Amino acid sequence: MDFPAYATLGLEARGAHVLVVTMNRPQVLNALNTQMGREQLELWTRLAAEPGELRCVVLTGAGERAFCAGGDLKERDGMSDQAWRAQHEIFERAYMALAECTLPVIAAVNGHAFGGGLEMALCCDFIYAVPGARFALSETSLGIMPGGMGTQTLPRAVGERRAKELILSARAFSAAEGREWGLVNRICEPPRLLEEALATAQAIAGNAPLSVRQAKKSIHYGLQMDLMTGYRLEIEAYNRLVDTADRREGVKAFNEKRKPRFEGR
Repeated sequence: MDFPAYATLGLEARGAHVLVVTMNRPQVLNALNTQMGREQLELWTRLAAEPGELRCVVLTGAGERAFCAGGDLKERDGMSDQAWRAQHEIFERAYMALAECTLPVIAAVNGHAFGGGLEMALCCDFIYAVPGARFALSETSLGIMPGGMGTQTLPRAVGERRAKELILSARAFSAAEGREWGLVNRICEPPRLLEEALATAQAIAGNAPLSVRQAKKSIHYGLQMDLMTGYRLEIEAYNRLVDTADRREGVKAFNEKRKPRFEGR
């Protein structure tokens, strides 16, 4: 797939089916500015609409200090109320596009993830992090509040009462605490973070892509429903896979005792 030349994002294909996206503003701890917001919105929208051969994405940050430090407060210094709201509209759409991307997205948190950076990681499907990573939704200490889905995604990850404690106090927490609370899936030593995230991405990419996308959709939206309505959604998603070449190939390969060759159709 051909992508535009992004100023704030680095893109690297790892094989035919996996893409590594690197937030590339290490001089400001990969802080989210207007340009990065526009580019993320364009990227996640493009990947959802036209994934091509891609089947999984790994999102990380440049450098060793930060995944993303949140909104670029230097850019926002002196910004008018109207300009602030206009910028935030871009950010809102970018977060929603990431959360609803049809491809699985793994956050490889290589350093601190504060404010909008943590919200970005929470919009991914799951999180791997280095031991020294620190997390916080610190917006209430700045006179604002989380506005990148944080009041919705954090409670879903760690529970209502823990999320209230963290958001209202604005206190930071460690990767180990995040792992204990269910926010972080795996803690990886820095040299192995991307390697382990990519190994999982390759395992996902080796499965039937239509099945992976339907399962992701069923989990994502089903959790917003009661059990039986969610189950009805699951069955609708399941039935979409019955009449696919990949379903027939998967069963055939199993019976022939070989690795299936999935084509996404």
